[in-house]
Amino acid sequence: MAPKVLVSDKLSETAVQIFRDRGIDVDFMPELGKDKEKLAEVIGKYDGLAIRSATKVTPSLLEHATNLKVVGRAGIGTDNVDKEASSKKGVIVMNTPFGNMITTAEHAIAMMFAVARQIPEASASTHAGKWEKSKFMGVELTGKTLGVIGAGNIGGIVCDRARGLKMKVVAFDPYLSEDKAEKMQVEKVELDELLSRADFITLHVPLTDGTRNILSKENLAKTKKGVRIINCARGGLVDEEALAELLKSGHVAGAAFDVFAEEPAKENVLFNLPNVVCTPHLGASTTEAQENVALQVAEQMSNYLLTGAVENALNMPSITAEEAKVMGPWIELAGHEGAFIGQMTDDAIKAINVLYDGVSADMNTDALTSAVVAGIMQATNPDVNMVSAPVIAKERGVQISTTTQDKSGAFEGYIKVTVVTENFERSIAGTVFSDGKPRFIQIKGINIDAEIGEHMLYTTNDDVPGIIGTLGGVLGENGVNIANFTLGRKASGDEAIALLYVDAPINETVVSALKGTGKFKQVKPLQFDVK
Repeated sequence: MAPKVLVSDKLSETAVQIFRDRGIDVDFMPELGKDKEKLAEVIGKYDGLAIRSATKVTPSLLEHATNLKVVGRAGIGTDNVDKEASSKKGVIVMNTPFGNMITTAEHAIAMMFAVARQIPEASASTHAGKWEKSKFMGVELTGKTLGVIGAGNIGGIVCDRARGLKMKVVAFDPYLSEDKAEKMQVEKVELDELLSRADFITLHVPLTDGTRNILSKENLAKTKKGVRIINCARGGLVDEEALAELLKSGHVAGAAFDVFAEEPAKENVLFNLPNVVCTPHLGASTTEAQENVALQVAEQMSNYLLTGAVENALNMPSITAEEAKVMGPWIELAGHEGAFIGQMTDDAIKAINVLYDGVSADMNTDALTSAVVAGIMQATNPDVNMVSAPVIAKERGVQISTTTQDKSGAFEGYIKVTVVTENFERSIAGTVFSDGKPRFIQIKGINIDAEIGEHMLYTTNDDVPGIIGTLGGVLGENGVNIANFTLGRKASGDEAIALLYVDAPINETVVSALKGTGKFKQVKPLQFDVK
């Protein structure tokens, strides 16, 4: 059955056609973005929801989204999506961070010109029939110092354009390396130095706990007299009240804002102040950008729903289409190992440790770890998936750690999962054979070679004669056919294990019969979601 996607905001027909061309059943109902009650009524039918900014993905909407797997935002900002609630629900949240980079950067440059030459006020004055040539004395950009807060995708383009304007560029970005700064031909500085040196300051960071009010009252007071400030990133990065006071005092010569702490901004302390340019969040509002992000979100959502590729996700490790092809069996293996641990462990888990050896260490281990944790958590909560599992584990105080190492044995690579509880540690290791099928290769330090099936039986016992006969006899008497039988032991006469792949579920009658023989320390039926 084809996946179903709802487009609840305005999206280009070309983007909608991408869904159709990829074999996805799509409903284009942009009117639902502003009708939350109607949206809640229908959302349960859909696997994907494509939105812009009008649709609000709230916890109450997610309660009705019983089949929803992915929300795709055509644009960068996802303030209209509750990402924590989405994660707990197991819904991937994607955005399109690259489709409007140039457009937003160009808007920042345009705003810088506008505030440098007081273009909006001069235009309004001229339209009013005035000719106030001497009133609007501007400044050149050439030779001025531009301070860029955030030199990532958009900020990097602004740096490039500013250098083309012959500006000196200093950048504050904790993630900007000295090598990258040198290649960009910008000077990397700390925030205080940027504030004291910059003639113009432009912000290009997301709104997080770390960046909220990054231009606070205290930091604004550190700026150079006559500075001009541009914000085309996110409202809330600048203390607007403090900025308004500095504009009135003349310490700040001008400001250009495309974003505000509260939007839609019908009122704001910056409105109607001299030499303040304001636009209604137009950073991404070009024909090219709107088309680009629409096409990008359609491709991303289609790739995920059809192939499992995860691109530009905000609440899950990304997996490219190429990675998905290679990693598919390894993700399945990671999930199976987690499922084994989860079904075998009744005690509260304190820690999950995952070792990646050989080829697995070179893969997207974040995604593999999410699959491990999901497999473990699904034993007690079947609705958990790779998105929600790490969130739930964190809420429960489970410590998750990973280790990578070079190839260390006969296999090209393997994954070993160890869980720690108050009373014991339990481990399992597995690999993917050349046929693409996952195998368990070690349990509790005992080497095995076990094919993984939907219905399995795990037993432990002392290594004594007659175990194979007893297992075969009891299962045969109860009509259970054995597809694959694997044995392993620590040493002769020591602890031994058996893992059987059978054609039907092991019921309580079989479990009781095996326990009744007195030969087994543990008898555990297992279920795996085998593709």
